[in-house]
Amino acid sequence: MTPNDPTITMDLDPKVIETLAGVTTATLTTVLLKKGLRNLWMRGSRPIRPGQPRLVGRAFTLRFVPMREDLATPESWGAPISTRAAIEAMPPGCIVVADAMGVQDAGIFGDILCARMARRGMAALVTDGVVRDLHGVLGTKLPVWCSGYAAPASVAGLTFVGWQQPIACGGVAVFPGDVVVTDDDGAVLIPAAMLDYVLEVAPEQERLEGWIMQEVMDKGAALPGLYPPNEENKKRYEAFKAAGRKA
Repeated sequence: MTPNDPTITMDLDPKVIETLAGVTTATLTTVLLKKGLRNLWMRGSRPIRPGQPRLVGRAFTLRFVPMREDLATPESWGAPISTRAAIEAMPPGCIVVADAMGVQDAGIFGDILCARMARRGMAALVTDGVVRDLHGVLGTKLPVWCSGYAAPASVAGLTFVGWQQPIACGGVAVFPGDVVVTDDDGAVLIPAAMLDYVLEVAPEQERLEGWIMQEVMDKGAALPGLYPPNEENKKRYEAFKAAGRKA
């Protein structure tokens, strides 16, 4: 797989985005758990500011490896394989997922790079590493999920080696074109091959849990037999749906 692999599809149907924007990352982990996928929540990727919107997009991957002094230099920023070149290859609407190996003392992106991504229409940046120039990054309005911030530049601890390759981010295997959903609970990966299943099952799971929450909050219902629902409560829920009501 190369940065220009024509088999990687990055477009995402607006209806898919609309559907997944109504499903929490918590619900997505439950739906995928039922298919045996337990490791899809990216550790260390937290919203840089509260209240960032839930976002959905294809993963555009960036890969860093440990810093090597002959490669990780300020001069490398102008090389053909660089974060600068990668940004110009990103399609609008993608979610940039960067494998920074969890390094905490080298910011992979600062305000200028984030400003360029925002200007080019990237949906978000997700990384298990940190950013720098915090005040400026916040000013770009680019939604960011990361593990913190640090003053040193990326080359102080990392070497950038490529984009649109399989990576590991927060302990999760991410392939170009996988779907990423972000919200206040972090970032969750939907494998591209599982997307149709998730679109079929996740909205119903979200609706069911909304009904259960309503039963608990409004009616004081006890959890046994309700969460998960027994046969009696399944019938009540089906009646609720048939009546066209919303939780």
